[in-house]
Order: sequence, then structure tokens, then C-alpha cells
Amino acid sequence: MKLEIEQIDRVIEMAWEDRTPFEAITFQFGLKEQEVIALMRREMKPSSFRMWRERVQGRATKHGKKRTFEKGRFKCSRQKSITNNKITKR
Repeated sequence: MKLEIEQIDRVIEMAWEDRTPFEAITFQFGLKEQEVIALMRREMKPSSFRMWRERVQGRATKHGKKRTFEKGRFKCSRQKSITNNKITKR
């Protein structure tokens, strides 16, 4: 699958986010976990890739089967709701 530059940037952003599981990347972009790892290795500096891999390997939130909650999305109690977003008020 050929991804546009904007899509590659979004995949990298999602891969760095702690609470975004690989399954969400697969659903949105059709990339399996191994393909995301290959993309990260290709697009990042070696030191950044190693730091990311260390961070992701033991993180249960990056793997849907290891998550502690079943349905819905995690939302921090301090996170503002979308209705308070300035963009939606334009």
C-alpha cells in the first residue's frame, strides 16, 4: 500500500501515542503491526526508532488484547470535550 506523506505523518503520530493501539492504525490505514514497525524504522532516525521500540514493547495500551477496558475509548477526566473546541465554534 502506497501512503501519502500526510498519511505517513499521521501513522507515526498514532504510533507514538501511548493510548492508540496498533489495531486502530490497522483499521484506519490497513497497516499491520509489523508494517508499522517497518515504516517507523524507515522514516525515523535510528536512535528515535530504538527509543520508540523500547517504549512500545512493554506497553499494554498499544495492543488491543492487553488493554484493561473492553469497550469505548479512554478519555482522561481532565481532557476537554470536543464541544469546547474553538474550531467547532466558528
